[in-house]
Amino acid sequence: MTDFATRRRIMVDTQVRPQDVTRFPIIEAFLDVPRERFLPASLAEAAYVGENLELPDGGVVLEPRTLAKMLEGVAPRPFELALDIAPAGGYSTAVLARMTEAVVAVEEPARAAETEATLLSEGVDNAAVHAGPLVEGAPKFGPYDVILVQGAVEVFPAALEEQLKDGGRAAAVFLDGRLGTVRIGLKADGRVNWRDAFNAGAPLLPGFERPSAFVL
Repeated sequence: MTDFATRRRIMVDTQVRPQDVTRFPIIEAFLDVPRERFLPASLAEAAYVGENLELPDGGVVLEPRTLAKMLEGVAPRPFELALDIAPAGGYSTAVLARMTEAVVAVEEPARAAETEATLLSEGVDNAAVHAGPLVEGAPKFGPYDVILVQGAVEVFPAALEEQLKDGGRAAAVFLDGRLGTVRIGLKADGRVNWRDAFNAGAPLLPGFERPSAFVL
């Protein structure tokens, strides 16, 4: 029988701690949340490898390093409300739920019910799943203190920026050609200001493409 608890500890010791992830709530959440239970059975044995896991239905579970460093950048707090875009089964939502008061996860309708069922089966009772277009977020539950996007974007939609509180933080992998860079955004005076944090790769999420330039 696979010892997932040992693999989880090794993941934290080799993929998370060495990446300047020092906030104890992040370390604790990565140690506690069983990543394998949020994956299809066919991918469970790969749960703790240091790479993105692409799901059969097209979703992606970001590599532990990327998610941990994104969380370090946005620094969720226990009294805050978070928005998790495209959690692909709910692992990132479960991790966020350990650090915040509540999380709203936005999933495409085809995946939402399964994600919700997994979260419930794992006892994550401070998270809700909203079914709808990823780019639209979940405005009726906002505004949010933290927004994470579990995949790559070429542009960060205005609708999501509007759902972020002043003083709120956001993180996403921005693609420029083949190069991916995680940027951390801080909203102040109604505007999100972005800074480059670290390099990372992820598949481009549908709907987050840069609009094509019109050519005569």
